[in-house]
Amino acid sequence: MSRAIHVAATSNADGWTCEVRIEGDGRTVSEHAVTVTMADRERFAPYSTVEDLVTRSFEFLLEREPPTSILPRFNLTEIERYFPDYPTTIRI
Repeated sequence: MSRAIHVAATSNADGWTCEVRIEGDGRTVSEHAVTVTMADRERFAPYSTVEDLVTRSFEFLLEREPPTSILPRFNLTEIERYFPDYPTTIRI
């Protein structure tokens, strides 16, 4: 099944809140809210946009679990708590 990941980032004092929608076969499969701090972006993707970082992070997650298993709301750094290889895999 082909999936499309749509990310809309809104900046705030600490970084960004990203609304993520995963679609498959023309319909929304799941929706998520992800918090990304400026420090997270500098750590994982200093030369990318936050939208690109979050998109790649969801690609990483979707290789390992179905969209319905992804938490509906989380901080980006929580990914490495479940997947210790995340920091080395995602870093550009």
